[in-house]
Amino acid sequence: MSDPKQPKQRRASQAGAARHLADKLRKHAAWLLLLWFVLSVYLFLSATPPAAAPLRPAFLPSKHRTLSATTAAAPAPPVRIYVYDLPSRFNRDWVAADARCSRHLFAAEVALHEALLSYAGRAARPEDAELFFVPVYVSCNFSTVNGFPSLSHARGLLAEAVELVRRQMPYWNRSEGADHVFVASHDFGACFHPMEDVAIADGIPEFLKRSILLQTFGVQGTHVCQEVEHVVIPPHVPPEVALELPEPEKAQRDIFAFFRGKMEVHPKNISGRFYSKKVRTEVLQRYGRNRKFYLKRKRYDNYQSEMARSLFCLCPLGWAPWSPRLVESVLLGCIPVIIADDIRLPFPSVLQWSDISLQVAEKDVASLEMVLDHVVATNLTIIQKNLWDPVKRNALVFNRPLEEGDATWQVLRELENLLDRSQKRYFGSWRR
Repeated sequence: MSDPKQPKQRRASQAGAARHLADKLRKHAAWLLLLWFVLSVYLFLSATPPAAAPLRPAFLPSKHRTLSATTAAAPAPPVRIYVYDLPSRFNRDWVAADARCSRHLFAAEVALHEALLSYAGRAARPEDAELFFVPVYVSCNFSTVNGFPSLSHARGLLAEAVELVRRQMPYWNRSEGADHVFVASHDFGACFHPMEDVAIADGIPEFLKRSILLQTFGVQGTHVCQEVEHVVIPPHVPPEVALELPEPEKAQRDIFAFFRGKMEVHPKNISGRFYSKKVRTEVLQRYGRNRKFYLKRKRYDNYQSEMARSLFCLCPLGWAPWSPRLVESVLLGCIPVIIADDIRLPFPSVLQWSDISLQVAEKDVASLEMVLDHVVATNLTIIQKNLWDPVKRNALVFNRPLEEGDATWQVLRELENLLDRSQKRYFGSWRR
């Protein structure tokens, strides 16, 4: 038989254990409460996304974009861009009046417009668009004595186009033009003057300062003429340049270093300014009698055949840092020798300029021959192999219609990246 006292003893033992546990809990209550509070705060913060960073003024919030949209495997970056159908006086009439409008070094404004009209991702309806392209040709007024286009009408023509867009459609007004794209393909971009001091004094027109500019001008650091959201694009060179001459790797290169163009004997221009910051004058003075350097001051229509025969093509600054020689050199397989301090070059992630060109500081012109000799003795064939990559040549050409990987395609990728960066800031990094 079981002892009747045993259940009472067990109950007493259990009660004692409970009292002991209660005493221990009372002793540690403060620590347990603190632990519960810290754990609650941690769980709350980890479940709450950070406050969305405000958008930069360049963009309005739009539908969230996926990062996969920017992959190189895509047939074309899926930027939904609407092209305004402006009256012909803003664009097509200029081409009809002068054929040079669609072929000269500033003709990216024409080529981009025509390529975008054939772009499969173009938004048919403005309400479906993320960006709006405003096709105004401001580089086609060939009214000057020297044959170069005048920019005196540029600001007025653009202001008229913006007023038309603002008055007839709601899209400019909702963002103050922040999602509108313009081309400024001349010397100092949207400052609209070929002389830097005047361009800086004039600055970018107020009505363009919130928009996106596609411009050939770009420098490292700050500059009045790029104080706006922008993409650096290559100068226009007709696509057939790369087709009319032998393939770069098969060309006979019997010229060591080549330059043909404006070289002032006395660098001070009639305007009182020093052309090319005296760089071209110094090149002429130091190497004009050197047989390794093929330097010519007179124009020659077939100069590109000379570039195709050259190992190195000098690309010194003129009034602005950039020139079409950058593109022509790459298309013709001649190593560009860039003499323009702080220049910012187009599409660096694709072209990888340090692999296909040389950069010589303006102050080091005296060492130019030594630099080129060193390259010949060391890594000439490596640079040439990189330079002759057809992907790199294609990235600098504005084809009509657009082709995968060409200059217009690269512009669309850059615009895609601008949109993605803007929206990542808006949606917050916690979504990644």
